[in-house]
Amino acid sequence: MFEYITGGGFNKQALPGSLAREGRLMLQALLDNLAAIDGIEPVVMLDERLAGSVNAVGKSTVIIGPEHDVMEEFTRLAGQCDAVWPVAPEFDGILQALCQAVELSGRILLTSPASAVAMTGNKLRTYERLMQHDIATIATYSFDTAEYRSGEWIVKSIDGAGCAESYLIEDRQDFAAISSQSQDKNRFIFQPHIQGEKTSLSCLFKQGQGWLLCVNLQRFEIINKQYQLTECVVNYQADFSPYQNLVAAIAQAFPELWGYAGIDLIETAEQIYVLEINPRLTTSFTGIYDGLGINVAQQVLRLLNGEPQVNPARNQSIAVKVRESDAA
Repeated sequence: MFEYITGGGFNKQALPGSLAREGRLMLQALLDNLAAIDGIEPVVMLDERLAGSVNAVGKSTVIIGPEHDVMEEFTRLAGQCDAVWPVAPEFDGILQALCQAVELSGRILLTSPASAVAMTGNKLRTYERLMQHDIATIATYSFDTAEYRSGEWIVKSIDGAGCAESYLIEDRQDFAAISSQSQDKNRFIFQPHIQGEKTSLSCLFKQGQGWLLCVNLQRFEIINKQYQLTECVVNYQADFSPYQNLVAAIAQAFPELWGYAGIDLIETAEQIYVLEINPRLTTSFTGIYDGLGINVAQQVLRLLNGEPQVNPARNQSIAVKVRESDAA
Protein backbone atom coordinates (compact mmCIF):
# COMPACT_ATOMS: atom_id res chain seq x y z
CA MET A 1 0.00 0.00 0.00
CA PHE A 2 1.15 3.49 -0.81
CA GLU A 3 -0.27 6.74 0.55
CA TYR A 4 1.44 9.36 -1.59
CA ILE A 5 2.03 12.17 0.91
CA THR A 6 3.27 9.94 3.74
CA GLY A 7 4.89 7.38 1.45
CA GLY A 8 7.57 9.59 -0.06
CA GLY A 9 5.73 11.57 -2.72
CA PHE A 10 7.28 14.72 -1.25
CA ASN A 11 10.64 13.13 -0.43
CA LYS A 12 12.57 15.88 -2.21
CA GLN A 13 10.65 18.82 -0.73
CA ALA A 14 8.93 19.97 2.44
CA LEU A 15 5.88 18.00 3.54
CA PRO A 16 2.62 19.95 3.05
CA GLY A 17 1.15 20.29 6.55
CA SER A 18 -2.59 19.72 6.12
CA LEU A 19 -2.21 17.10 3.39
CA ALA A 20 0.39 15.23 5.47
CA ARG A 21 -2.00 15.13 8.44
CA GLU A 22 -4.85 13.82 6.30
CA GLY A 23 -2.49 11.33 4.70
CA ARG A 24 -1.37 9.98 8.09
CA LEU A 25 -4.97 9.58 9.18
CA MET A 26 -5.87 7.62 6.05
CA LEU A 27 -2.73 5.49 6.12
CA GLN A 28 -3.24 4.52 9.76
CA ALA A 29 -6.93 3.73 9.26
CA LEU A 30 -6.14 1.54 6.26
CA LEU A 31 -3.37 -0.26 8.16
CA ASP A 32 -5.79 -0.86 11.05
CA ASN A 33 -8.43 -2.22 8.64
CA LEU A 34 -5.93 -4.59 7.03
CA ALA A 35 -4.55 -5.75 10.40
CA ALA A 36 -7.99 -7.17 11.22
CA ILE A 37 -8.01 -9.40 8.10
CA ASP A 38 -6.36 -12.82 8.26
CA GLY A 39 -3.76 -13.65 5.63
CA ILE A 40 -2.88 -10.07 4.68
CA GLU A 41 0.81 -9.10 4.77
CA PRO A 42 0.98 -5.36 3.98
CA VAL A 43 4.06 -3.75 2.45
CA VAL A 44 4.07 -0.04 3.31
CA MET A 45 6.10 2.81 1.82
CA LEU A 46 6.87 5.50 4.41
CA ASP A 47 8.67 8.84 4.22
CA GLU A 48 11.64 8.72 6.60
CA ARG A 49 10.43 11.92 8.31
CA LEU A 50 7.22 10.15 9.37
CA ALA A 51 8.75 6.85 10.47
CA GLY A 52 7.78 7.40 14.11
CA SER A 53 4.32 8.84 13.54
CA VAL A 54 2.58 5.80 12.00
CA ASN A 55 1.97 2.51 13.77
CA ALA A 56 3.25 0.04 11.18
CA VAL A 57 4.31 -2.60 13.70
CA GLY A 58 4.34 -6.04 12.14
CA LYS A 59 4.19 -4.61 8.62
CA SER A 60 6.93 -4.72 6.01
CA THR A 61 7.90 -1.06 5.90
CA VAL A 62 10.07 0.43 3.15
CA ILE A 63 11.57 3.74 4.27
CA ILE A 64 11.79 6.37 1.52
CA GLY A 65 14.48 9.06 1.69
CA PRO A 66 15.32 11.98 -0.58
CA GLU A 67 17.68 9.78 -2.59
CA HIS A 68 14.88 7.51 -3.82
CA ASP A 69 12.92 7.74 -7.06
CA VAL A 70 9.46 7.24 -5.61
CA MET A 71 7.79 6.05 -8.82
CA GLU A 72 10.55 3.50 -9.40
CA GLU A 73 10.23 2.21 -5.82
CA PHE A 74 6.45 2.03 -6.10
CA THR A 75 6.63 0.11 -9.38
CA ARG A 76 9.27 -2.26 -8.02
CA LEU A 77 7.31 -3.03 -4.86
CA ALA A 78 4.00 -3.32 -6.71
CA GLY A 79 5.55 -6.05 -8.84
CA GLN A 80 6.35 -8.04 -5.69
CA CYS A 81 2.80 -7.93 -4.27
CA ASP A 82 -0.45 -9.67 -5.15
CA ALA A 83 -2.55 -6.51 -4.89
CA VAL A 84 -1.83 -2.79 -4.64
CA TRP A 85 -3.80 0.01 -2.94
CA PRO A 86 -2.56 3.46 -3.95
CA VAL A 87 -3.92 6.53 -2.17
CA ALA A 88 -2.95 9.80 -3.81
CA PRO A 89 -4.27 13.19 -4.91
CA GLU A 90 -5.53 13.57 -8.45
CA PHE A 91 -3.52 16.71 -9.25
CA ASP A 92 -0.68 16.54 -11.78
CA GLY A 93 -1.96 13.10 -12.86
CA ILE A 94 -0.38 11.46 -9.78
CA LEU A 95 -3.16 9.01 -8.91
CA GLN A 96 -3.79 8.18 -12.55
CA ALA A 97 -0.08 7.36 -13.11
CA LEU A 98 0.01 5.11 -10.04
CA CYS A 99 -3.09 3.22 -11.17
CA GLN A 100 -1.66 2.83 -14.66
CA ALA A 101 1.58 1.43 -13.21
CA VAL A 102 -0.36 -1.21 -11.26
CA GLU A 103 -2.44 -2.11 -14.31
CA LEU A 104 0.71 -2.52 -16.41
CA SER A 105 2.26 -4.72 -13.70
CA GLY A 106 -0.64 -7.17 -13.95
CA ARG A 107 -1.28 -6.95 -10.20
CA ILE A 108 -4.72 -6.45 -8.66
CA LEU A 109 -5.61 -2.76 -8.28
CA LEU A 110 -7.76 -2.17 -5.18
CA THR A 111 -9.07 1.20 -6.35
CA SER A 112 -10.83 2.60 -9.38
CA PRO A 113 -8.88 2.08 -12.62
CA ALA A 114 -6.84 4.81 -14.30
CA SER A 115 -9.71 5.47 -16.74
CA ALA A 116 -12.05 6.38 -13.87
CA VAL A 117 -9.41 8.64 -12.32
CA ALA A 118 -8.89 10.40 -15.66
CA MET A 119 -12.62 11.12 -15.82
CA THR A 120 -13.48 12.05 -12.23
CA GLY A 121 -10.13 13.72 -11.56
CA ASN A 122 -11.08 16.36 -14.14
CA LYS A 123 -13.81 18.56 -12.68
CA LEU A 124 -14.98 19.87 -16.06
CA ARG A 125 -15.33 16.37 -17.53
CA THR A 126 -17.11 15.23 -14.35
CA TYR A 127 -19.56 18.12 -14.67
CA GLU A 128 -20.25 17.25 -18.30
CA ARG A 129 -20.88 13.57 -17.48
CA LEU A 130 -23.19 14.50 -14.58
CA MET A 131 -25.16 16.82 -16.87
CA GLN A 132 -25.47 14.09 -19.51
CA HIS A 133 -27.13 11.90 -16.89
CA ASP A 134 -29.39 14.64 -15.45
CA ILE A 135 -27.66 14.59 -12.06
CA ALA A 136 -27.89 17.93 -10.26
CA THR A 137 -24.50 19.63 -10.12
CA ILE A 138 -22.92 23.09 -9.96
CA ALA A 139 -22.55 25.01 -13.24
CA THR A 140 -18.89 24.73 -14.24
CA TYR A 141 -16.94 26.75 -16.79
CA SER A 142 -13.36 26.75 -17.99
CA PHE A 143 -11.65 29.76 -16.44
CA ASP A 144 -9.95 30.68 -19.72
CA THR A 145 -13.35 31.65 -21.17
CA ALA A 146 -14.79 33.13 -17.96
CA GLU A 147 -15.71 36.78 -17.61
CA TYR A 148 -16.52 38.51 -14.35
CA ARG A 149 -20.16 38.38 -13.34
CA SER A 150 -21.68 39.87 -10.21
CA GLY A 151 -22.07 37.57 -7.23
CA GLU A 152 -19.70 35.20 -5.48
CA TRP A 153 -17.68 32.65 -7.44
CA ILE A 154 -15.14 29.92 -6.82
CA VAL A 155 -12.06 29.42 -8.97
CA LYS A 156 -10.35 26.06 -8.46
CA SER A 157 -7.80 23.82 -10.11
CA ILE A 158 -9.43 21.52 -12.64
CA ASP A 159 -7.73 18.51 -10.98
CA GLY A 160 -7.14 19.79 -7.45
CA ALA A 161 -7.62 17.65 -4.34
CA GLY A 162 -9.31 19.05 -1.26
CA CYS A 163 -9.10 22.83 -1.11
CA ALA A 164 -5.78 23.12 -2.96
CA GLU A 165 -5.74 26.02 -5.41
CA SER A 166 -9.32 27.03 -4.65
CA TYR A 167 -10.17 30.73 -4.32
CA LEU A 168 -13.29 32.69 -3.39
CA ILE A 169 -14.13 35.63 -5.67
CA GLU A 170 -16.40 38.22 -4.07
CA ASP A 171 -15.95 41.20 -6.43
CA ARG A 172 -14.32 42.39 -9.63
CA GLN A 173 -11.03 43.10 -7.84
CA ASP A 174 -10.77 39.48 -6.68
CA PHE A 175 -11.47 38.29 -10.21
CA ALA A 176 -8.78 40.55 -11.67
CA ALA A 177 -6.25 39.44 -9.06
CA ILE A 178 -6.83 35.74 -9.72
CA SER A 179 -6.81 36.29 -13.49
CA SER A 180 -3.45 38.06 -13.35
CA GLN A 181 -1.91 35.29 -11.19
CA SER A 182 -3.18 32.42 -13.37
CA GLN A 183 -0.63 31.81 -16.09
CA ASP A 184 -2.43 28.77 -17.50
CA LYS A 185 -6.13 29.45 -17.20
CA ASN A 186 -6.97 26.10 -18.81
CA ARG A 187 -5.91 24.54 -15.50
CA PHE A 188 -8.78 26.21 -13.64
CA ILE A 189 -12.56 26.10 -13.54
CA PHE A 190 -15.07 28.75 -12.53
CA GLN A 191 -18.23 27.97 -10.51
CA PRO A 192 -20.90 30.01 -8.71
CA HIS A 193 -20.38 29.99 -4.94
CA ILE A 194 -23.43 28.15 -3.61
CA GLN A 195 -24.33 28.64 0.03
CA GLY A 196 -25.43 25.39 1.61
CA GLU A 197 -24.53 22.51 3.88
CA LYS A 198 -21.37 20.77 2.74
CA THR A 199 -21.74 17.02 3.05
CA SER A 200 -20.11 13.96 1.54
CA LEU A 201 -21.01 10.36 0.85
CA SER A 202 -18.69 7.43 1.52
CA CYS A 203 -19.51 4.73 -1.02
CA LEU A 204 -18.42 1.51 -2.65
CA PHE A 205 -18.83 1.01 -6.40
CA LYS A 206 -18.59 -1.88 -8.83
CA GLN A 207 -19.67 -2.08 -12.50
CA GLY A 208 -22.58 0.33 -12.27
CA GLN A 209 -23.67 -0.62 -8.75
CA GLY A 210 -23.22 1.60 -5.71
CA TRP A 211 -23.44 1.02 -1.95
CA LEU A 212 -23.76 3.95 0.44
CA LEU A 213 -21.76 3.46 3.64
CA CYS A 214 -22.42 6.75 5.41
CA VAL A 215 -23.26 10.43 5.07
CA ASN A 216 -20.72 12.89 6.45
CA LEU A 217 -20.62 16.59 7.32
CA GLN A 218 -17.65 18.69 6.23
CA ARG A 219 -16.76 21.78 8.27
CA PHE A 220 -14.68 24.54 6.69
CA GLU A 221 -13.18 27.89 7.52
CA ILE A 222 -12.48 30.57 4.92
CA ILE A 223 -8.94 31.90 5.44
CA ASN A 224 -7.49 34.46 3.03
CA LYS A 225 -10.36 33.73 0.63
CA GLN A 226 -9.57 30.02 0.57
CA TYR A 227 -11.68 27.22 2.01
CA GLN A 228 -9.82 25.15 4.62
CA LEU A 229 -11.30 21.83 5.77
CA THR A 230 -11.16 21.72 9.57
CA GLU A 231 -13.27 18.69 10.51
CA CYS A 232 -15.31 15.81 9.12
CA VAL A 233 -18.22 14.43 11.10
CA VAL A 234 -18.45 10.85 9.84
CA ASN A 235 -21.87 9.15 9.88
CA TYR A 236 -23.49 12.51 10.58
CA GLN A 237 -26.84 11.71 8.93
CA ALA A 238 -28.58 8.41 9.68
CA ASP A 239 -31.36 8.90 7.12
CA PHE A 240 -30.09 7.57 3.78
CA SER A 241 -33.35 8.10 1.87
CA PRO A 242 -32.36 11.44 0.24
CA TYR A 243 -29.14 9.88 -1.07
CA GLN A 244 -29.83 6.30 -2.17
CA ASN A 245 -31.16 7.23 -5.61
CA LEU A 246 -28.30 9.68 -6.08
CA VAL A 247 -25.69 6.99 -5.38
CA ALA A 248 -27.43 4.64 -7.82
CA ALA A 249 -27.49 7.37 -10.48
CA ILE A 250 -23.78 8.12 -10.02
CA ALA A 251 -22.98 4.40 -10.24
CA GLN A 252 -24.83 4.24 -13.56
CA ALA A 253 -23.26 7.45 -14.87
CA PHE A 254 -19.73 6.38 -13.90
CA PRO A 255 -19.66 2.58 -14.34
CA GLU A 256 -15.84 2.67 -14.36
CA LEU A 257 -15.80 3.52 -10.63
CA TRP A 258 -14.66 0.59 -8.48
CA GLY A 259 -14.02 0.24 -4.77
CA TYR A 260 -14.20 3.14 -2.33
CA ALA A 261 -15.05 6.64 -3.54
CA GLY A 262 -16.14 9.84 -1.85
CA ILE A 263 -18.85 12.10 -3.26
CA ASP A 264 -18.76 15.78 -2.22
CA LEU A 265 -22.14 17.51 -2.08
CA ILE A 266 -23.65 20.91 -1.43
CA GLU A 267 -27.17 20.81 0.01
CA THR A 268 -29.66 23.67 -0.12
CA ALA A 269 -33.31 23.69 0.92
CA GLU A 270 -34.26 23.02 -2.70
CA GLN A 271 -31.63 20.63 -4.03
CA ILE A 272 -28.71 18.29 -3.39
CA TYR A 273 -25.87 19.12 -5.79
CA VAL A 274 -22.93 16.86 -6.64
CA LEU A 275 -19.76 18.92 -6.40
CA GLU A 276 -16.94 16.38 -6.87
CA ILE A 277 -16.29 12.65 -7.14
CA ASN A 278 -13.10 11.41 -5.48
CA PRO A 279 -12.09 7.94 -6.82
CA ARG A 280 -9.94 7.11 -3.78
CA LEU A 281 -9.94 6.98 -0.01
CA THR A 282 -11.03 10.26 1.57
CA THR A 283 -10.61 11.71 5.04
CA SER A 284 -14.09 10.49 5.98
CA PHE A 285 -12.91 6.91 5.53
CA THR A 286 -10.84 7.27 8.72
CA GLY A 287 -13.93 7.37 10.94
CA ILE A 288 -16.02 4.63 9.31
CA TYR A 289 -14.85 1.69 11.40
CA ASP A 290 -15.31 3.53 14.71
CA GLY A 291 -18.66 4.95 13.64
CA LEU A 292 -20.22 1.96 11.89
CA GLY A 293 -18.05 -1.06 12.65
CA ILE A 294 -17.59 -1.62 8.89
CA ASN A 295 -14.10 -2.69 7.82
CA VAL A 296 -13.90 -0.92 4.47
CA ALA A 297 -10.74 -2.76 3.37
CA GLN A 298 -12.46 -6.10 3.98
CA GLN A 299 -15.48 -5.03 1.95
CA VAL A 300 -13.30 -3.79 -0.92
CA LEU A 301 -11.65 -7.21 -1.02
CA ARG A 302 -15.13 -8.79 -1.16
CA LEU A 303 -15.80 -6.77 -4.32
CA LEU A 304 -13.17 -8.84 -6.13
CA ASN A 305 -15.47 -11.87 -6.11
CA GLY A 306 -18.92 -10.58 -5.25
CA GLU A 307 -20.80 -7.91 -3.35
CA PRO A 308 -19.90 -6.16 -0.10
CA GLN A 309 -21.73 -6.53 3.20
CA VAL A 310 -22.35 -2.99 4.40
CA ASN A 311 -24.72 -3.52 7.32
CA PRO A 312 -23.34 -1.47 10.24
CA ALA A 313 -22.50 -3.13 13.55
CA ARG A 314 -22.96 0.18 15.38
CA ASN A 315 -24.27 3.65 14.64
CA GLN A 316 -22.48 6.69 16.03
CA SER A 317 -21.01 9.92 14.69
CA ILE A 318 -17.23 10.32 14.71
CA ALA A 319 -15.53 13.73 14.47
CA VAL A 320 -12.24 13.66 12.55
CA LYS A 321 -10.09 16.76 13.10
CA VAL A 322 -8.22 17.74 9.96
CA ARG A 323 -6.63 20.97 11.13
CA GLU A 324 -6.81 23.12 14.23
CA SER A 325 -8.90 26.25 14.00
CA ASP A 326 -6.88 29.44 14.13
CA ALA A 327 -9.37 30.68 16.67
CA ALA A 328 -8.70 27.75 18.99
